[in-house]
Amino acid sequence: QGSEKAKTFVHAFLKRSMPKMKDEAIQDMLTRKAVVLEHYPKKKTKQKRKKTKGFTAKQRRELRLFEIEPEQQRYAIFLPLHELWKQYIRDLCHGLKPDAQPHMIQGKLLKADLHGAIVTVTKSKCPSYVGITGIVLQEFKHVFKIITKEDKLKVVPKRNNVFSLELDGFISYIYGSKFLLRASERSAKKFKLKGTIDL
Repeated sequence: QGSEKAKTFVHAFLKRSMPKMKDEAIQDMLTRKAVVLEHYPKKKTKQKRKKTKGFTAKQRRELRLFEIEPEQQRYAIFLPLHELWKQYIRDLCHGLKPDAQPHMIQGKLLKADLHGAIVTVTKSKCPSYVGITGIVLQEFKHVFKIITKEDKLKVVPKRNNVFSLELDGFISYIYGSKFLLRASERSAKKFKLKGTIDL
């Protein structure tokens, strides 16, 4: 294109690109050869994401989502789960070596997932709970559901009970009254290892 045509094209292009500027200002910019094109993007409307609603607590109870069928309430079925739990704890505590510091292991066990652990009720304000031993099938905020060697499903409250669990010679005690949390909440909880503890 000729110089005049090119000049006309550039002037028209700048006028269209920068509609707010006057002709004199555009000419001045061309003379100094410093041009910054303005851009007016279209505002995008944000689409609100729909939150997927889960079941309410009432619906879960009605659907019996957490119920264990009677034919599944057998100790032998859950022994592989216990083996997996033992391996999980060994990995978590780096092998449970004899020279490991007990309070460090205790701190990790307090935050660990107990599904699959074999626990025993060692102390209780209700004598009928003492001696119950079995694999933890479910942990809720206030109770443990435990399957015993006699294939009986026991619901043991945490409050007013002391539980013990043993692994590779290391015995840990859990004071249920200080343990009234869901498994998911315990991982972020800071437990005090010192102080007076009552049932």
